Amino acid sequence: MASSIEVGGSWSTNEDIALCQSWVNISHDPITGNEMKFHHMWSKIHGEFCQRSGSIRTEMALSSRWKLLNKELGKWRNALTKAKANIQSGQNLTDEMVQAQMWFGAMGQGKKSFVHFQCWEIVKDCSRFKIIPTGPPVVMNETPLHDSTSTDSPLDSPMETESPFVPRPPRPIGRKAAKAKRGATSSNDCVQLLEQIAKSATLRIERDLKRDEMDKAREEAFALQQQMAQEKDIEDREMKIMAMDTSHMSPETKAYWKVRRRDVMRKKLFNDDGPSNTDWLNDENH
Repeated sequence: MASSIEVGGSWSTNEDIALCQSWVNISHDPITGNEMKFHHMWSKIHGEFCQRSGSIRTEMALSSRWKLLNKELGKWRNALTKAKANIQSGQNLTDEMVQAQMWFGAMGQGKKSFVHFQCWEIVKDCSRFKIIPTGPPVVMNETPLHDSTSTDSPLDSPMETESPFVPRPPRPIGRKAAKAKRGATSSNDCVQLLEQIAKSATLRIERDLKRDEMDKAREEAFALQQQMAQEKDIEDREMKIMAMDTSHMSPETKAYWKVRRRDVMRKKLFNDDGPSNTDWLNDENH
């Protein structure tokens, strides 16, 4: 049988969504979902998928694609679980999603970033993908699981009851546990680095905003100072015009300063630089 690539090419987002919707509707049917055989279930999924998407994918192609989606969605569920358990008070949903992406990438075996968010919204309430909140980790070597001194249990070892004061050597850590521990440490380092980067970016933004506010305040103060200086300069010039002694001047010069004084008086009395109808300002005595 031809592969999915040979039959239909690369899978589109709409096809992935249709596949997830068909899988949820058929496999989680409250009447027949738990009684169908595997082949019969995928036959019905294929029928509903073709009806939803209009695609020509084969039943084998759907099954193969679901294996990949199932793996990616399962990794995303685990990453979200870890992020929810690690999230600190006061952090928002964005911080949680960023941490989940870091966990997803640290798990390896596939893509470094999760992209099937629309598929996740479809399957997240299914029992296979539902996120179960986890409690605080139990430290086996520091906190005893039972606080009882009774030795009535038939599982107690005679060797342990005969030598209560001889400490048992710690059990060597296995290769899988050591590898998982290194992976957890690496993930924690990534999370801490991400938090440090976000904190530095926040501080930098706040510093830039304060600098912009200070620059704006300085510009406004400088503009006000310039305006006040210009107004004072105009006031000084007008005072000189009004105090000008024209007794020794020629008739032409007297006429010039008379017009200047009239303009100053008009501006002072009527706050208007335009022509005025006040005839008394045109009096020869002014």
